[in-house]
Amino acid sequence: MPASPKIPVPRPQANAMLSRVAHSLYWMSRYIERAENIARLLEVNLQFILDFRGYDDVHLKEHWGSILGSSGDHELFEKHYEVADSRSVTEFFSFDLRNPNSILACVFAARENARMIRDQISIEMWETINELYLFLKARSTTDVWAAGPYEFFQDIKRNSHLFQGLTDSTYSRSEGWEFIQFGKFVERAHKTTRILDVKYHILLPNATDVGGALDTAQWQAVLRSASALEAYRRFYVREILPWKVAEFLIFSDSFPRSVHFCVAQIDEFLRRILGESGARPRTEAARASRRLLANLQSLTIDEVLRDGLHEFLVETGKTLDRISDQVVQTTMFYPAEATQEDQQLQQQQQ
Repeated sequence: MPASPKIPVPRPQANAMLSRVAHSLYWMSRYIERAENIARLLEVNLQFILDFRGYDDVHLKEHWGSILGSSGDHELFEKHYEVADSRSVTEFFSFDLRNPNSILACVFAARENARMIRDQISIEMWETINELYLFLKARSTTDVWAAGPYEFFQDIKRNSHLFQGLTDSTYSRSEGWEFIQFGKFVERAHKTTRILDVKYHILLPNATDVGGALDTAQWQAVLRSASALEAYRRFYVREILPWKVAEFLIFSDSFPRSVHFCVAQIDEFLRRILGESGARPRTEAARASRRLLANLQSLTIDEVLRDGLHEFLVETGKTLDRISDQVVQTTMFYPAEATQEDQQLQQQQQ
C-alpha cells in the first residue's frame, strides 16, 4: 500500500458524493455481506460433519482445510492453531481478530465504517450494526458450543438480513445507495465462486464416490452454503447433480446469489457510479464488467466444464477483483488530512 494517498481521479458525474463517504458505504456493505456468508458457511459445514459422524481425523482435516483454502486464510490459521478441527476453525472464523475475515473482525470493520459516516445512514441501519457488534462482543466460542452453534449463526444471518432490509427501506436511492449495492454484489459473487470451487477442486471425490451418499451430501451442502437448496429444487425438481448445481449457481438469471445475477447487478450499479450512460463503455472497469456479463449470458455449462470449471471460477474471481480495484481507485480515495484512525482502517480493509 503506498505511503501517501494517490492523486484523486475526478468522477464523471457532476455531483459526485464525497469519496470518503463512498469508501465507507462500500466497505460497510461488503463486510456485512461477508460476515453473513461466513456464518452460513460455518453453520452448513458443522451440520454436515454432524450428519457424517464417520469422518476420521484425516477427513476432518481435509474438510476444514478446504474451507480455510476457500478464504485464502490457510497460512494465517496455521500460524496460530495446531489442528484444523470444528472448534478451532469456528474460533478462527467467528471471534479471532487476528483473522481479518472472521465474523467479529468483519462486523467491527463494518461498524467502524458506519460510525465514520453516522450522519449519512439511517438510525435504523446504525442501530442494527451496533447491536450485532455488541452481540458478538458478549460471546465466545465456549458460549457458542454450550448453547449450540446453530442459533448463533442464525442470529448472525438474521441481523444481516435485517440490515439489508432496513437499508432498502430507509436509505435514499442516491449515489450512496449505488455504492452499497455495488459492494454487496461484488462480495456475494466472489463468495459464490469460492464456495463452488472448493467442492469441485478440493473436495472432488474419487471416481467410486461420484453419485454416492457423501458426494450428494457435499453438493447439497454447497447449495445450502449459498442459500440455494430450495431454489434449486424448485427449478430442477429432480435429484442433485453436480453439473446442475454448477449451472444453477453460475448461470441462473433469477437467483440472487448466482454469479450471473450478481454480475448483472454489478454492471448496472457500476455504470451508474462511473457515469457510463452510452452503449460503448469508456472506462476499463465498465468494459471488464460488460465482457464478464456477456460471457455469462452466452456460455453454457458444457462449455465451462469442457474448458475447466476451476479455471473459469478463478478467472471470474480475478475479473471481479480488477473491477472492484479500479472502481475503488477511481472513486474512493483518502485525502491527505485523513486521520490516523482512518488510515489504519483503510490498511485493514486493503
